[in-house]
Amino acid sequence: MTEEITKTELYPPDWLVVESLDLEAQGVAHRPDGKVVFIKGALPFEVVTANIHRKKSNWEQGMVQAIQRESSQRVKPGCPHFGLHEGACGGCKMQHLHVGAQVAVKQRVLEDNLWHLGKVKADTILRPIEGPAWGYRYRARISVRHVRKKGTVLVGFHERKSGYVADMKECHVLPPHVSALLLPLRALITSMVAMETLPQIELACGDRVIALVLRHMEPLCEGDLALLRAFAEKHEGVQWWLQPKGIETVHLLDEGGEELSYDLPEFGIHMPFKPTDFTQVNPHINRVLVSRSLRLLGATRQERVIDWFCGLGNFTLPIATQAREVLGVEGSEALVARSRENYTRNKALEHASRPLAATSFVARNLFEMTPAVLIQDGSADKWLVDPPREGAVALVQALADLHQQKLDPVANPPTPGAEHWSPPKRIVYVSCNPATLARDADILVHQAGYTCSAAGMVNMFPHTAHVESMAVFDLVV
Repeated sequence: MTEEITKTELYPPDWLVVESLDLEAQGVAHRPDGKVVFIKGALPFEVVTANIHRKKSNWEQGMVQAIQRESSQRVKPGCPHFGLHEGACGGCKMQHLHVGAQVAVKQRVLEDNLWHLGKVKADTILRPIEGPAWGYRYRARISVRHVRKKGTVLVGFHERKSGYVADMKECHVLPPHVSALLLPLRALITSMVAMETLPQIELACGDRVIALVLRHMEPLCEGDLALLRAFAEKHEGVQWWLQPKGIETVHLLDEGGEELSYDLPEFGIHMPFKPTDFTQVNPHINRVLVSRSLRLLGATRQERVIDWFCGLGNFTLPIATQAREVLGVEGSEALVARSRENYTRNKALEHASRPLAATSFVARNLFEMTPAVLIQDGSADKWLVDPPREGAVALVQALADLHQQKLDPVANPPTPGAEHWSPPKRIVYVSCNPATLARDADILVHQAGYTCSAAGMVNMFPHTAHVESMAVFDLVV
């Protein structure tokens, strides 16, 4: 994005020069008195007028009204349900911006967060990880509403900034074979006795199965169950799961059928999962992300690696094809049991040319990590850290505390056992929130003795403002 507005270009006072894009995909401009104006639908380098609907003492917010100078990066949205108009789908925010420019914006968000929040600048900026711009979303929560005034059932995402469900007939970020189910699902729900008590459908696609988790507030009658079975028979790959209450009640409508799973072919790993498990939304990007993370990690058969926030083993099992020993750490015993099961299944299928290293799993409250617990899990040559949006502040702070104890044992009394423990030489940190990554990078660089060797953006969610990223931290010797 190299366009510029020169100072010699003069516009009437009510026209605004858009300078940048914020994390909500709003154009950011300033009035002559310095007041910030956030403009939905406006793009950097455009000159626009805005219909202001919210005013505060130092900022305003509105929607683009007219465009006097249009950005060369503005494109026609790929989906008819995208827009700023009433009833527009709120699932995407950036379809009007060229996907290449979206990547540039998100890369800048990552760099700005690292510097402004963490005072950290990466030695190397990694090339962004990109993939298909459409048909990538293999996980979604789709709302269901019977709208009496319209005389129809709506199945789709919420409208922009609204609790209403958008009147969607197609969705271009869902895989085409799933988008094609939206109208048949409307017809199905309309025909069911329980139509009024079905608030949502959770979607999870594997490599060969489409799992649909139907939330139902009341028990389903035999007639409705028969309709679900008929729908699954008619639409190839569809598998119904039922959720009568909390997430722990989710179960298959009928046992049997093909397993919900995805593969990581580069590493020979097969990953079974349940539709309510956390897996990456974009499987195309996930495969590339795992591959790059492991290349950056550079584990060898002489090294021990710890995978913090290991989940089902998305990184742990591929790491086990390269390292000497792996420890996967997660927050719950139930998830650790699932990780262990996935490892056992892959161990039974391992190829002689790529044996899996000895791998163990342990449950830890990673949001209450301490130096003592860190020492308990032993030294490792390298770490892979993949936390939720909250980040890994307790983990990196425990690491920093141990470093500070070595620097000044008088001011910071050593934790028992610290003399036999050593920090990892390299940390690869995968993040879904650039703000918490920046906060943790601040601790690693300024308190724990690391340098940020590299950082880059991962376009896991094209057309949305969501920023995924990764960073590499190397111990300063």
